Amino acid sequence: MSIKLGVLISGSGTNLQALIDAIAAGKLDASIELVVSSRPSAYGLKRAEAAGIQTLTLSKEIYADPIVADEVIATELRRAGVDYVLMAGYMRMVHDPILASFPNRVVNIHPALLPSFKGAHAIQDAFDYGVKVTGVTVHFANSDYDCGPIIAQRPVEVEEGWTVDQLEVRIHEVEHQIYPHVAQLLAEGRVHVREDGHVVIDQV
Repeated sequence: MSIKLGVLISGSGTNLQALIDAIAAGKLDASIELVVSSRPSAYGLKRAEAAGIQTLTLSKEIYADPIVADEVIATELRRAGVDYVLMAGYMRMVHDPILASFPNRVVNIHPALLPSFKGAHAIQDAFDYGVKVTGVTVHFANSDYDCGPIIAQRPVEVEEGWTVDQLEVRIHEVEHQIYPHVAQLLAEGRVHVREDGHVVIDQV
């Protein structure tokens, strides 16, 4: 079954591009109906426009009230007929207007193995801590930042002598693999959240 996606971005949009490429390659049975950016300068907007995807950018004035901003975003996502909302480097919390409109259908990708290294500086924090293994987590978003039900995780071994920039490159490579994969699991209807908050994925 093909699903309709809304993608929330704030920056370069490399995960958005990975989704666009997976759809174009026939590896993701989905369409991206709307890309929402919290920043008008985000390069991801150019990626969306190049792919013929509708975009929405809100002004700082609207974002000054996060609830009002999320009401606007939720309205436009519903209008676009979106099934799932994928956060792809979106540097803002989502609030009840979006979460209530798409229960267990707002997905986030985080550049660490949650529950370790929550927050906006996860790659740097893991590197500074000296971990030997970090990774990528895809999870459902909820009102508790970086704490929603985990859908998938992939480890990344930190090689001896790596700089934080080298680690970041590797993290992004894994993100670009795992996010389209999870989106395809959603398209196939194989992802379920149990009452205890754990995610179960149907096996084929």
